[in-house]
Amino acid sequence: MTDSILVSLILPDSNTDEINEEIEEMKLLAQTINYNISVVETQKRISIDPSTYIGKGKIKGILDKISILDIKTIFINDELKPNHYKNIKKLTKDKIEIIDRTYLILNIFNKNAKTNESRAQVKLATLEYMMPRLTGMWTHLERQMGGIGTRGGPGEKQIEIDRRIIRNDIKKIKQQLSKIEKHRDNQKKSRSTVFKVSLVGYTNAGKSSLLKKLSGYNAYIKDQLFATLETTTKRVKLPESKQEILLSDTVGFIRKLPHNLVASFRTTLSEIKDADLIIKVIDISAKDYEGHIATIENTLKYLEAHTRPSILVFNKIDLINNKTTLNKINTKYNNPLKISTLRELMLDDLMEKIEDIVTKDYKKYSINLPYDKSYLIDYIYKKAIIRQRVDNYENIQLELFCNKKDYSKILNKIEVK
Repeated sequence: MTDSILVSLILPDSNTDEINEEIEEMKLLAQTINYNISVVETQKRISIDPSTYIGKGKIKGILDKISILDIKTIFINDELKPNHYKNIKKLTKDKIEIIDRTYLILNIFNKNAKTNESRAQVKLATLEYMMPRLTGMWTHLERQMGGIGTRGGPGEKQIEIDRRIIRNDIKKIKQQLSKIEKHRDNQKKSRSTVFKVSLVGYTNAGKSSLLKKLSGYNAYIKDQLFATLETTTKRVKLPESKQEILLSDTVGFIRKLPHNLVASFRTTLSEIKDADLIIKVIDISAKDYEGHIATIENTLKYLEAHTRPSILVFNKIDLINNKTTLNKINTKYNNPLKISTLRELMLDDLMEKIEDIVTKDYKKYSINLPYDKSYLIDYIYKKAIIRQRVDNYENIQLELFCNKKDYSKILNKIEVK
């Protein structure tokens, strides 16, 4: 791994615990693209420096340190504004790589994207991130142009060419994603009658493992941040009612998840907004699980999915031996479900809870199906749970278990002449 340094700003309203969690996250994120953060520098300030983010003096001190340590990369625990990036690059004389939190996450997404859709989504977010930063990325050309005030030089022309290329690329990708969105909308129409459940949670909380255990699908599992970028949807049959549901695993959340990245992934994340039930999967072994829950709630709000019915599920219970932690969680979150996907603990309780929610509006109904309408049997089996069937001489007597809406649809089909 390549050694690097991390710089994190501490403002008066900063929460020290949250900053420490963000620093640990940055270390894990950096490892994902083969960087080792060997030095962490924090800087207390009243406000963000308008020119260089952390102040020229602090940057010069950091440059002296990394010169001794032979470090060539600086990570910033925040998204740098374009002018911050440009001015820091000038101070480093364009010899040091500057990677802010947003660009780091974009790099990881780019590395892990496997489908055409996810690759296009990541590329769109990356181009929109780069667009306002092109000037900063071209500071090395200013020397060719004779200084900052110069106009009309080759560097400036190259920037304009790049801007035009990026604008065209953005337009093409948006058109491509628009076609994918229409295809996804058609898929949704075909699934409109099926109860939909979405797994959401902090990255690496165990959502893909849970999908694998509940559906039998051989999901891609890796102990790594953002290992899953594509939405995977599988049919799962509930044990008691035999009702089928659609269970979806979505991209994980994280603090300060770039808004342009969320926007680019809106078609993928739309599965969450369309869900009949959201299961919030929490890693109970995480030091700051409360911060993870807050991030999930904020992201759902941003996606306008915060009003959807949901349940809280704490995963990785096998890693907890501290009764104080369990008591605190039980008290604060009203005895939530606690499971271990790895050890297959309490998964039956989760399925039972899902089933209770799916069938909460179900009632018993009885119908007599004439034999000349027996072709409707398949339709009825899809719409309702058949608790009893008796084939009489005159008709087929069925005892159904379903909601009122589906019962009415079945009756209408039978009564049509």
